[in-house]
Amino acid sequence: MPPLKLWFNWHFEGVERVPAEGPLLLASNHLSYFDAFALTYFVLDCGRRPRFLAKSELFKNFFLRTILRGAGQIPVERGTGDPAPLAAAARELEMGEVVVVFPEGTTNKRPDFSLQPAKTGTARLSLASGVAVTPMAIWGPHKVWKHGNIVPAFARPMWVKIGEPLDLSEHAGSEDPNTLRMVTEEIMTAIATVLEEVKTDYPERWK
Repeated sequence: MPPLKLWFNWHFEGVERVPAEGPLLLASNHLSYFDAFALTYFVLDCGRRPRFLAKSELFKNFFLRTILRGAGQIPVERGTGDPAPLAAAARELEMGEVVVVFPEGTTNKRPDFSLQPAKTGTARLSLASGVAVTPMAIWGPHKVWKHGNIVPAFARPMWVKIGEPLDLSEHAGSEDPNTLRMVTEEIMTAIATVLEEVKTDYPERWK
């Protein structure tokens, strides 16, 4: 992704936590429409190829549909409770792929960009597949592309960081709603911790 690489000032942390092969489930905050491009670059830079759970509306555009399907992305019908996307994501993990999820389910609408309430899909996917959740945080894309407004300032910092994987094995296979909600909160707490670290270290000039 040469244009992205050259235009922005990238800073990646935690790349050593991305294995060269085998399944990886990354869970990130969701600031902007630009997040998917930024996180794709991060994963590619780590020598892997990501699979995203993407809202089905994106697949209605012929150009985007061609790109998304060509890249093996997974459409999600939001609000329907359809289990097919999680089943597809579980198959990708079973084949040793990298799956990236946004537990919040939509781009952040809060003025301070603090985390929004999360869906339980990430917990379901982890507990069903047996793959640990690795928390991830991103900061910067919301200043580039937010709700249709594009401001691609040259050299703007794009920071991505991943934390330690979460061992959720004690709840493996559980479908209990209370357990799923508890695990979801644990995942979001981990993402919030990494996010706060990124925001604290982000260059003052660009804050």
